[in-house]
Amino acid sequence: MIEDKTKLIIVQTVVPDYRSEFFKLISNTYKNFSLYGGTYYFDKSIVSSGLIEKKTIKNYFLFKRRLLFQTGIWHLLFKNVILVLEMNPRIISNWIFLIFRRLLKKETILWGHAWSKNGKNSNSEKVRTLMKLLSTKIIVYTDKQKDELKQIMPKKTILSAPNSLISKNRMLTEYPDEYLNIIYVGRLTKHKKPFFLVKAFVQNIDQYPTNSNLIIVGAGVEQNRIANYIKENKIESRVKLMGHISNYDTLKKLYRNSFFSVSPSLAGLSITQSFSFGVPMIISEDERHGPEIEAVQIGFNALFFETDSFESFHEVLCSAFKNKDFWLQKRKSIVAFCENKYSIEAMSSVFLDLNKKNNNT
Repeated sequence: MIEDKTKLIIVQTVVPDYRSEFFKLISNTYKNFSLYGGTYYFDKSIVSSGLIEKKTIKNYFLFKRRLLFQTGIWHLLFKNVILVLEMNPRIISNWIFLIFRRLLKKETILWGHAWSKNGKNSNSEKVRTLMKLLSTKIIVYTDKQKDELKQIMPKKTILSAPNSLISKNRMLTEYPDEYLNIIYVGRLTKHKKPFFLVKAFVQNIDQYPTNSNLIIVGAGVEQNRIANYIKENKIESRVKLMGHISNYDTLKKLYRNSFFSVSPSLAGLSITQSFSFGVPMIISEDERHGPEIEAVQIGFNALFFETDSFESFHEVLCSAFKNKDFWLQKRKSIVAFCENKYSIEAMSSVFLDLNKKNNNT
């Protein structure tokens, strides 16, 4: 347990269940720690988990959920604490905190993606750059983002915390028992393209091994559409719609019997989650992927298919099945790679060290 007089406070829009291990480790290690979060994100499908201990705050969305103002945190404005805020310029209240605490020379750290979804050359980057300059330190998700940002802000303290979901001692791989399933884990929204994946699998379902089913884990607006498609095509025995699952043991079992995972759209945290269980991933190539794409090594832990191409997806999947033994033997190496670079311990260590006067930059 780290005992330090300086309190560490992290404020989030929401605290989803996939962050439970991360915040639990910080809470168990850092004595003076508090977590604040609202109920719903800008995207209503992302919600806070009731299982994560936090102080609930109010999220007030404005202009059709384009902007956000948070209440329940204003007593922190002048506090002598290490305050970590989201690096999102759409959160109006964060601007107020950054300006006032900058004037008062109080520690205010921004945590998030170095760039917007449109990239570092997008029109919004001028606003985001101003936000970054107002902060004391910046925490991004990868070393690459850290190095890119350092070129623009050489005097700013910039840290990288790998975006991770699982602790080292829970990373493991087992060879499949009897199935070679294909698994998707993520939200069932249009921009995630889960319906494309279902159609792509079903179009050539007879050409895949009979012990290979498609497992869809997640919830969202596309769920009913997918359920109806499964029913209409009478493929309930080969395509399983599981709903949202956050339980580690259940996910472990599903990944154990999975041959490959798939990201039919932009890939993010699902990359490191899949690798944590030794399962390689088939990824849509031409997408605005999250920073976790840095973990991908073609031919070692992943394969790419041409975006939105049923034919390309089929060819890549058939190639993977043809080289089944090669990919199954990679499982232990994929887990070892993930243990070294993408664990909850590695991610949380950056936050646990914020109380130190001199951070590595």
